Amino acid sequence: MIAIIDYGMGNLHSVRSAVERLGYQALITSDERELLEAEGAILPGVGAFGDAMEHLRASRLDEATAAYAASGKPLLGICLGMQLLFSRSEEHGDHEGLNLLPGDVVRFRGDYKVPHMGWNKLLFRAGDSPLFRGVEEGHVYFVHSFHVKPERESDLLATTDYHQQVTAIVGRGNVYGMQFHPEKSGSVGMQLLDNFLGLCEKKQTV
Repeated sequence: MIAIIDYGMGNLHSVRSAVERLGYQALITSDERELLEAEGAILPGVGAFGDAMEHLRASRLDEATAAYAASGKPLLGICLGMQLLFSRSEEHGDHEGLNLLPGDVVRFRGDYKVPHMGWNKLLFRAGDSPLFRGVEEGHVYFVHSFHVKPERESDLLATTDYHQQVTAIVGRGNVYGMQFHPEKSGSVGMQLLDNFLGLCEKKQTV
């Protein structure tokens, strides 16, 4: 079972549909027990960082997500969910994140269009990552005004170019993040998601 963490902010149903299309069982849940029993977990997210952390804390899902990550089972943050994995964000103030990966979330700054919205090509930094098995450096779909600056270079698995190097995929151990929406990114995004799910459990037989 793949748990999709429901803290009130995220494309829950589109993520669940994508997981199920790939042949896995998915459960949208805000229950700590159900989360900890899952073979894999996805932390989605849209909206503002501070609001998301407030919702996570109010439902104690911040502690549950940290406990899940500590269990060693695979965890994937998507879009805002990836940003929440990091230490802090400057979005509308200074906010602490889950601090599962060290680094900061900062605003795009420059004379160009923000938010960064559209299809951009991935550049793999760690070609041996299990996420990249059978995946080409294709285009995926981004929508974000803030981007992650990981503290550790080794956590940066893939980047894209948007007037600068932009963090696209991160990972360390069992914790992964994708700044783009894999479920909206065609065959490349679905293959990346499928590879993550393959780390979690075997496909269900129909």
